[in-house]
Amino acid sequence: MERAHLPTTESAVVAIRDLAGEFGVSVTVTDDIGADQTSRRTSAELFTVFDPDGSLPHEAFVELAGSPSVSVRLFPEDDARITVDGVEFHDVPRDSVPGFLRSVYSGLARTKGRLFPPGQWLIVPLLADETYKELIVHPNLTPWLARSAR
Repeated sequence: MERAHLPTTESAVVAIRDLAGEFGVSVTVTDDIGADQTSRRTSAELFTVFDPDGSLPHEAFVELAGSPSVSVRLFPEDDARITVDGVEFHDVPRDSVPGFLRSVYSGLARTKGRLFPPGQWLIVPLLADETYKELIVHPNLTPWLARSAR
């Protein structure tokens, strides 16, 4: 299955809303529009809305209710930070966000533990032979993380 290209932050928000509707999850979206509002534009001059190339940067923060707790921060640079039950996945390409969330909500995501080196990881496989793996830094697993252990 080929993943859809999401050229803008708004197209990614629409894709997330569609996916949330499919899985019966409520969505809350907060938009930050303009170079003076987005988080990665700390060097923007005061009251500067456009980037030097004339574009209008758009960033969104999406919270999905339910278990697991999921939030997505979509950046204007075509990437996202996805947090699943406190585990942060940085630099996920914007085009991979819907597939990532589909894996989480359809039960493909799992936790894996090791004795040496000690630790627990959250592993999220995508359909296109792409896998994201992050260390779970907090010692106590949430009920959802414990339930997804394999």
